[in-house]
Amino acid sequence: MTTFVDRVELHVAAGNGGHGCASVHREKFKPLGGPDGGNGGRGGDVVLVVDPDVTTLLDYHHSPHRKATNGRPGEGGNRSGADGGDLVLPVPDGTVVLDRNGGVLADMVGKGTTFVAGQGGRGGLGNAALASARRKAPGFALLGEPGETRDVVLELKTVADVALVGYPSAGKSSLISVLSAAKPKIADYPFTTLVPNLGVVTAGRSVFTVADVPGLIEGASEGRGLGLDFLRHVERCSVLVHVLDCATLESDRDPVSDLDVIEAELARYGGLEDRPRLVVLNKVDIPDGRELAEMVRPDLEERGFRVFEVSAVAHRGLDALAYALAGIVDEARAAAPVQEATRVVIRPKAVDDTGFTVTREGALFRVRGEKPERWVHQTDFNNDEAVGYLADRLNRLGVEDELLKAGAREGDGVAIGDEENAVVFDWEPTLSAGAEMLGRRGEDHRMEEQRPAAQRRLEREAERDETLGAYREFDPFEQ
Repeated sequence: MTTFVDRVELHVAAGNGGHGCASVHREKFKPLGGPDGGNGGRGGDVVLVVDPDVTTLLDYHHSPHRKATNGRPGEGGNRSGADGGDLVLPVPDGTVVLDRNGGVLADMVGKGTTFVAGQGGRGGLGNAALASARRKAPGFALLGEPGETRDVVLELKTVADVALVGYPSAGKSSLISVLSAAKPKIADYPFTTLVPNLGVVTAGRSVFTVADVPGLIEGASEGRGLGLDFLRHVERCSVLVHVLDCATLESDRDPVSDLDVIEAELARYGGLEDRPRLVVLNKVDIPDGRELAEMVRPDLEERGFRVFEVSAVAHRGLDALAYALAGIVDEARAAAPVQEATRVVIRPKAVDDTGFTVTREGALFRVRGEKPERWVHQTDFNNDEAVGYLADRLNRLGVEDELLKAGAREGDGVAIGDEENAVVFDWEPTLSAGAEMLGRRGEDHRMEEQRPAAQRRLEREAERDETLGAYREFDPFEQ
């Protein structure tokens, strides 16, 4: 027997981007033909897609951890790595995607609706893409970015026009089976129905869906019985139908008190006050049931309810009920607001928006921002040239100027990123100069060997004098 699951916690991990390649072209009589390292491939996304053939979240209950494939690394000869394949996860129509704090990320209604639950990481650039007029032969490449990892909660809310609510064994499943072609499990004991059943009803030119919502008893909104698990399935319905048992064998129950109990539970759940209600007095084919229906009908009509006496077994009163429901559903559809075309809103960045922030946390200065954090993830800290390239990028972005304004001094700790994934280092003013001393960016030592030693020595001495002169003239307190 298939198990129905309508709420799961899903752990998704997008694919990591492939690393770029650091390579130098070689051929006969041309051992150093320039950089030819290819870029890494993009990591695959994790995508949720509404599939009308899927009716439960059971697969994700058994396998809650899902991961997309990684991008392939780049190779020499300007060959880029292959992109990772996207992982497409089908979900039922009406699935709501929540974060772990209960915030709504996506409300997925309609066939083909998609939501990217995890964004794949970008592939790293190879040294061929990093080459420039200043950096003719980079001896490094950028690393691929890690894919996004996220924990999301999937909740299924049935997409139906009509919801049948009532006590267990009131005849809801029997009623939906004769109104439509649905074949729910039916028996004469409480909690026979353990899953919401959907049926399609045709009344004249109107076609609408009916959902049997099981398990509503007193205290359902507080977790008693099965009702709390299924109350969410009535939220999208246009009309609520109270199915009241007029032939119950329980001496302490009657149709009016059953109606009051279910209405109280719906009120406690909230958000359903504006839905029109109909009352169905079921099982009037039984003599005692018919007498009880005739007795309580005037009281219910005085409360403003439209009342229908039906018998699912004898197929009595079904046409009148179906056409009444069709009329209410048609009115609700006509009154629904027309969905406007998607409007694209472009919000340009503010002129003074640097794209990052610098905050002081005691003796530590923390840098947060999309670009600085992404650049840190792309850097191979075992390569001096790569570290120098990162220093140049941060300098051009203005990170050093903001650190000076925040009061940072030489030797202070600087962290880039959040507390868990931060890169921490001791800061020195003019990072670019320090990086030049750490490793000569834009040059390959193999190409250096092709020039006369005397020429290389003179160039290094001139460059060193220029750098030290600029460092001595720099006064951070004048900035």
